[in-house]
Amino acid sequence: MVIDLNADLGEGFGIWRLGDDLALLDVVTSANVACGFHAGDPVTIRRTCAAAVDRGVTIGAQVSYRDLAHFGRREMDVEPEELCAEVLYQLAAVDGIARAMGGRVSYVKPHGALYNRIVRDEVQAAAVIDAVADYDPSLPVLTLPGSVVHKVAAAEGVPTVSEAFADRAYTPQGTLVPRREPGAVVHDPAAVAARARQMAVERRVTAVDGSSVPVPARSLCVHGDTPDAVRLAREVRDALLAAGVVLQAFA
Repeated sequence: MVIDLNADLGEGFGIWRLGDDLALLDVVTSANVACGFHAGDPVTIRRTCAAAVDRGVTIGAQVSYRDLAHFGRREMDVEPEELCAEVLYQLAAVDGIARAMGGRVSYVKPHGALYNRIVRDEVQAAAVIDAVADYDPSLPVLTLPGSVVHKVAAAEGVPTVSEAFADRAYTPQGTLVPRREPGAVVHDPAAVAARARQMAVERRVTAVDGSSVPVPARSLCVHGDTPDAVRLAREVRDALLAAGVVLQAFA
C-alpha cells in the first residue's frame, strides 16, 4: 500500500497568511502550490517552493479560476481558449519559480470550483488538459476517480492520478459534497484519520447517506486552510503509517 499525502499550500496573499505551510511541509509528500489566481503571490510562491525543495517535498501547480475575491470557490463560465491560456500562465509561472529554487513542478492539481467543474464538464476539462499538454504532456493531473478528466487526458496522452479527500464529505456518486452544504468539511481529527485509513487500506469511503463508495486513489488530500490543518495532517500520517501504508509521492 503506497499513498501520497498532499496539501494545498502557499495560499497566503500579501500581508495575509493562511495556514502553516512550513509545518505542513514536514508532514506531506506533495505540495499543491497556489499559483496566484485564487491565492498566493510571487513572494509566497517563492518561499513555499524553496521550503518544499529543502524538505524533498514534490511540488505541484494548483491552478484555478481567476478568482481572488472568492478564493477560487466560485464556479465560472470561461471560454475554453481563455481558460487554457490562464492555466498555462499559472503553470509556467510556478514552474519557473520552482526551478529557480532548485526544484520543478511535477504535477498539476486544479483548485476549488475548477477542480469540481472539470470532474463533469468535458469542455473545461479539455481546456485544462490542453494547457498541460502545451506545457509538458508528461505532467500528471490530479482528479477524482470518476472524473471525465481521465478520458479527456487519455485522448491527449496526458497522465492522470486519482485522489481522495480525507477531510471532505462524499456523495453516493463519489463526488464531493458542495462546501455550501452542512457537513461538507470534516473537522474531527479522529474521524479524518479514520477516513484516511479506510481510503488507503479498503479503497472506499462512507458517503453521507451511509453507502460505501469506491475510491481507488493514489493520493490523499488534507486541506491546508482548515482549522487545525497541521494536527489533522499529522493524525492522518500517523494513522496511515500505523496501518502499514508507505507514504511516497506519486511524481
